Amino acid sequence: MADAGGVSSAAARLGIAKSIVSRRLLRLEQQLGTLLLARTTRGSSVTEAGAILREHAARACAEMDLAQDLLRPNGAIRGRLRLALPMTFGSTQVAPVLIELARRHPLLHVHATHSDTFVDLVGEGFDAAIRVGYLQDSSLVTRQIAPIHGKLVASADYIERHGAPRRLEELARHEALMQGSETWRLLDGGRVVTIHPRGRFKADSASALVAAACAGLGLANLPDFITDPFVSSGALVPVMTRHPVPQAGLYVVRPPGTYPSRKVQALIDAMVTAFGGARLSAMADAAA
Repeated sequence: MADAGGVSSAAARLGIAKSIVSRRLLRLEQQLGTLLLARTTRGSSVTEAGAILREHAARACAEMDLAQDLLRPNGAIRGRLRLALPMTFGSTQVAPVLIELARRHPLLHVHATHSDTFVDLVGEGFDAAIRVGYLQDSSLVTRQIAPIHGKLVASADYIERHGAPRRLEELARHEALMQGSETWRLLDGGRVVTIHPRGRFKADSASALVAAACAGLGLANLPDFITDPFVSSGALVPVMTRHPVPQAGLYVVRPPGTYPSRKVQALIDAMVTAFGGARLSAMADAAA
């Protein structure tokens, strides 16, 4: 119910009557002595207790799936593969990989969520996530699939009006296009320098940021696979070329555990086949 969005949706997903789901939920709440789903005339929402139960139940289900995988390693890959993907890269580059994965494994249910906001894999019940950029230290298990290169870009119109920054200290005088309050990393010789850019246009979508850059609103720090088509057409111009962006990466991350489940391993293998050893900027036309 937490994943489905309510009793009615859960009943439809399970293929049983709504009344049966309601009775089972009520019985579980009585056994636990707490409310798991808050009901109102406008709908229902998961309570704090419900969220805690859901998190532990998701872990238990994941362990059961892993146990079954280990006991029948040669059987068909089955079950639900719930993934968190970045908006632009996920919908343009990873989607064909997932389509082929679902085609090859008819018993596998692929559920993909697209967002440029990092999700809590464990708390929100995801099996894995595809992430682009720099990874923060965490307890998640990571597998790098391919390197990613990026650059700072701006439109010719912006450069004509404001000039092109050349030195690190000049960036403070320019408008930055950002996803939030992030920092930018640039190379100064062999040293990585952290910059705290400022700007009035922010968006949690790389597509929105590249559009804003093309419109002359400021400087954007984006991967090559997004900006290369616009640089080739002349819509964007690389800036700060003496201070390049450090190499980032394309990663598959999963919750802690000794072994990945077979469905997650199948995802990793598919990603390595599609992107391993490739320069992602070579696929820029598909991402634009």
